[in-house]
Amino acid sequence: MSAIAADPDAPGTDRLPVLSPMLQRLAAERATGALMRDRGTLYLADGQVVHAESPATPGIDVLLTTGGTLRHEGWWDAVAQAGAARRVGRYLVDSGHVPGGALELCHLGALYDAAFFALAPTGTPARFRYGVAHWIGPVRPVPVAAVERETLRRREFLDRIWPDPACDSAPLLRTVHGTDAPVPARQRRLLELVDGVRTSSDIAQALGRSAFHILVDLRRLAAAGLVEAVRAQPLPAAATPGRITLPEVTADPDIALLRRLRDALEAL
Repeated sequence: MSAIAADPDAPGTDRLPVLSPMLQRLAAERATGALMRDRGTLYLADGQVVHAESPATPGIDVLLTTGGTLRHEGWWDAVAQAGAARRVGRYLVDSGHVPGGALELCHLGALYDAAFFALAPTGTPARFRYGVAHWIGPVRPVPVAAVERETLRRREFLDRIWPDPACDSAPLLRTVHGTDAPVPARQRRLLELVDGVRTSSDIAQALGRSAFHILVDLRRLAAAGLVEAVRAQPLPAAATPGRITLPEVTADPDIALLRRLRDALEAL
């Protein structure tokens, strides 16, 4: 029977976490289960990170199939045959769908990508569900320290490119300079999807690329003045309680209406 542990380092405590003290404690305990955070989930086995997922990033299935490493039919065959046993990764290799080295590289890319977002600062307390395992199964465990170190490295790298994180999560617009500016082909394909509605995560899903690598390109484009975040519009000020708002009086009032109102008042 699984249990749920609450994060002792939730907002309001005096301790200042680096990334996730709860994750470090679970690593020290050699815990197995799922650490659920606001922007993603880290799966642990014996205190090591064995998988990560985030709604901000394409899953390992998208990365494998979009890159041409695996056909869609092969992915769904593996899920059907080995999903219930939580050995999809092992089945992909044993059945010849994916070479072992290619699966490891893709899995590590998906793990670090999702962990970067899952470990983002948040005001929502984390939860750990003991005993939960992911259906991908064992591929290549990663020490917690390595995951945290890579996450911090990526944050610092993005800030060196362009220190404003607004384009990381907001819808994006091309500036007037971004319509015909000469950019590399990879960034041009990305710019074609910048439409004032899509976010960086939407673009990563559409292209089947690492969400972090999309952020790198977007920050470079932002630094060059080619894209910008759509800023949230302030809400209209609420009406002052107790004050009656009268309709605007035009310079040409309806004379007939005024006469009818006068006649009605005189008849009282």
